[in-house]
Amino acid sequence: GGVSYLWTPGTALDNTGIANPIANPTSTTTYSVLVTDANGCKKSAAVTVVVNPLPNISAGNNTAICIGSSTTLNGTGGTIYSWSPSTGLDNPNIANPSANPTTTTIYSVIGTDNNGCSNTSNVTVTVNSLPTATITAGGPTAFCAGGSVVLTASTGSSYLWSNGATTQAITVSASGSYTVAVTNASNCSATSAATIVTVNSLPTATITAGGATTFCTGGSVV
Repeated sequence: GGVSYLWTPGTALDNTGIANPIANPTSTTTYSVLVTDANGCKKSAAVTVVVNPLPNISAGNNTAICIGSSTTLNGTGGTIYSWSPSTGLDNPNIANPSANPTTTTIYSVIGTDNNGCSNTSNVTVTVNSLPTATITAGGPTAFCAGGSVVLTASTGSSYLWSNGATTQAITVSASGSYTVAVTNASNCSATSAATIVTVNSLPTATITAGGATTFCTGGSVV
């Protein structure tokens, strides 16, 4: 509305003598301008620049999952969220998307509050590998009643067999299908293929005499 201008306060203004200086206050500030027109007449006006704080955005705590599993990311502090990378996220534009990365990934979220102010936070999802789960038989898995075979699981930190045993090796003397769930130090588990154990019954062993079993020299019996 004038030909010359005097802005106050001048702090953070690029040029206080122009109509359109740039202001970047760090707190809410009221700026006044004294406007002079071509006739030398002056008038003042004021404008308040409200400086809102940045939101306290959090992407939640770092977490670890097993490969093939998923986890829920937990964004807080905003009303609108934008997650990246969005690969593996059910919906990257919500506070709590589901992520199923196949390798360790750092997720970043930009959270925006009701004032339109944004801030960023990161969270790391560590992806741990599954253990190898196999069974090794210490002998034939088909044998006669009264026999047994030792089944040994591949190395892990804990074990759970299909018969409820929790040791690395078990001695089996009954027919059945045996599997083992092996858990590693990262608390990831895998289940082995089944090992079939067959216990064969013993034959019936009897003798039938075809005549007297007591007789004189020169006799015989079948």
